[in-house]
Amino acid sequence: MSGEGVEVWRGSVATWECDAMGHLNVGFYVARSMEGLIGLAAELGMPQAFAPDAPATLIVREQHIRFLREAHPGAPLHMTGGVVEMGEDEARLLLLLRHRTGELAACFQTVVAHATAGEGRVFPWPERVRRRAEALAVEVPPQAAPKSIGLEPIESQASLARAEALGLKRTALGAVRAGDCDAFGRMRTELMMARISDGIPHFFDGQRPGAAEGGARVGGAALEYRLVHLDWPRAGDRVELRSGPAGGDARFRRLIHWLLDPATGQAWGVAEAIAVSFDLETRKIITLSDEALAQANAGAVPGLTL
Repeated sequence: MSGEGVEVWRGSVATWECDAMGHLNVGFYVARSMEGLIGLAAELGMPQAFAPDAPATLIVREQHIRFLREAHPGAPLHMTGGVVEMGEDEARLLLLLRHRTGELAACFQTVVAHATAGEGRVFPWPERVRRRAEALAVEVPPQAAPKSIGLEPIESQASLARAEALGLKRTALGAVRAGDCDAFGRMRTELMMARISDGIPHFFDGQRPGAAEGGARVGGAALEYRLVHLDWPRAGDRVELRSGPAGGDARFRRLIHWLLDPATGQAWGVAEAIAVSFDLETRKIITLSDEALAQANAGAVPGLTL
């Protein structure tokens, strides 16, 4: 094991996992992190933590993600994992996804709770897991640290009623199917990110900031994300995504997403993202003109937060 942890996943990028930008879609990055989490759980002495008959599992509370280098079809990738810190019944874990060259593709700080598999009742870590956590201790490298998104505790105000009051756009609407759920009946963690990704074309109405300037083919990419899970939909539950812009500068846009239960109006989860427009030919970030920036910021929702 290196100072960056132990290897927990190795594989490559399939063409069907890539989006219209030509790179690995963010939902599949999170899916990779969940495979890595299963591997890290095994290294912590919980090899069956995600099996249907598991007595205890790891429930994801939140993830902070830095996307650092694109991954294209066929790219070989590998992931290492370790423990940043461990409390009484929660832990902050680090997963580093790398290209063959060693360059970081993405970094995940994942907060998990130690809980009963079925009911999700949180309870303390056993001593054997604590001992393994000490052996797997890692530090967060600078590239994985928060850059534009804070990690302070939140008390989310997200609700359907508040989304209506703020005029947040509906960017996705659907239902959780049986195949969308994990072994314990909860919606799979990566599907929150997948819903957000699917809603982005509605968010921008097909016109990304900077697309009208210079004639370049303009795409978009996320640089940083924080996803906070507040509750877990199960098969048959419905999900509605409401999204809004929270301002930005000439290069970076801040986006807020609320995943809601349209039946009760309560929040399943919330997310904050730092996104950019980029030239699909040069693969470089686009800097908005003063006019384009003013237009982009005109629709910002004052005070919009997680």
